Amino acid sequence: QVQLVESGGGLVQAGGSLRLSCRAPGRTFSSYAMGWFRQAPGKERQFVAAITWSGYSTYYIDSVKGRFTISRDNSKSTVYLQMNSLKPEDTAVYYCALGLNPFQSTVTPKTDFASWGQGTQVTVSS
Repeated sequence: QVQLVESGGGLVQAGGSLRLSCRAPGRTFSSYAMGWFRQAPGKERQFVAAITWSGYSTYYIDSVKGRFTISRDNSKSTVYLQMNSLKPEDTAVYYCALGLNPFQSTVTPKTDFASWGQGTQVTVSS
């Protein structure tokens, strides 16, 4: 089981920005897709974005396209989620996840993920 550690959450006003980080130490990180999910109170966990092992391909849900950017630095075993123009409806606990299968060339909301982080709270005030 790979341990994932998220950071970067916090309280921000609508229109503001935050950058989430997720570190996954170990040799396996660079071979696997990474994803970000979120869960708002009383709602199911929602896929937000994902990136392939190489970083060449990404996927975003419609509600965050143009506002969020997922990226990765394999030399640091870290994936990032840059969140701009934040809205109150972005408020949730954000989780990163490690892909289940190595060297996938594409990512979608149906991509299988294995290990999960503990989550970081993002609160956007209106």
